Amino acid sequence: MTDLRRISRYFRPLFPKTMSHSTVRFDIDRPRRIGLPEAVFCAGKPRSVLIELFERFGSPDAEPILFTRLEPGFFAELPEDLRKKYNFDPLSRTAWNAKLPARPGKAALVSAGNADASVLHEAARTLEYLGYETAFFEDCGVAGLWRIQSVIDEINACDVVIVAAGLDAALASVMGGLTEKPLYAVPTSVGYGIAEGGMTALRSMLASCAPGVAVFNIDNGYGAACAAARTLRLLTTHSSKEAITQP
Repeated sequence: MTDLRRISRYFRPLFPKTMSHSTVRFDIDRPRRIGLPEAVFCAGKPRSVLIELFERFGSPDAEPILFTRLEPGFFAELPEDLRKKYNFDPLSRTAWNAKLPARPGKAALVSAGNADASVLHEAARTLEYLGYETAFFEDCGVAGLWRIQSVIDEINACDVVIVAAGLDAALASVMGGLTEKPLYAVPTSVGYGIAEGGMTALRSMLASCAPGVAVFNIDNGYGAACAAARTLRLLTTHSSKEAITQP
């Protein structure tokens, strides 16, 4: 059974192709089409809608779901019995009721500094929810090149690499010259004045002289994780096919 069919089977018996919840219409059929389930982006949603979603996905028959950009204050105000049904991480501002089945593939999560941690951990938590293994390499900024040099072999032992960096975001270019693995760069809104809330980091990554670096929106750790998951799925599917065809 292909990975896509396995994921779809996990979701489809529970709900029809869309699930209407007040003003929310869940795209339950998405795993069949693209191999990734829909997640809940909490920022900006009415409090009443979020409460209804937490109650719905807190039921015993609910499929696994990921909530992103979830404010700790809101989660803390939920009833205790409802909070216990979720795994919440305040640093990444993510929560899930359950993870998807484990899948082969490992991602390296690399940050320039600890100020990038919330974005990096959002990416990591997304991958963990999707069933992939992660490895952290934090505080590897280029002001001390020895830091990235000391862990580059461990990074290259992973299947994909996600880099989160603010300020000048030079780490993305450095990593682009040190790894052959698929590389996903996320600019973060970290830095003084001219950093412009991540715009300088974004421009720096887009202008990188390292070829083949995929760049994402500012602070979008979730998006980078989903792109990495697409690649991991293809890599592992290809490896499985090769193993089957070998004599």
